[in-house]
Amino acid sequence: MNEYNKKQVGERIRERRKSFNLTQEDFAERIGRVPKFCADIERGQVGMSIETLLSICSLLKLTPNELLLPDSTIFTTENNTEIDMITSALQQCNDQQRKDAYALLKLFLTAIN
Repeated sequence: MNEYNKKQVGERIRERRKSFNLTQEDFAERIGRVPKFCADIERGQVGMSIETLLSICSLLKLTPNELLLPDSTIFTTENNTEIDMITSALQQCNDQQRKDAYALLKLFLTAIN
């Protein structure tokens, strides 16, 4: 049986937040909480409501299982590749920004070939 470990969950949140280049203040604002509460979550000092959990998952593009369960592979170091960093950056974009990024990438790849 998997056990809820606030400290491990907080570490996963911090790592994912940083991969999205979000400060704690930006993160807190985007999930509608105060920065101190978010810092306490990341340190594993407090739990969170279902609403907060779902807001965090939505912002960080995670399922609750990926966030809560310790055997999730999304946070392993072997997944920290350039492709993952690009994917994480694109997940923060709106639809138009993603289309623009794709167009730029196509232009760049055409130019180097």
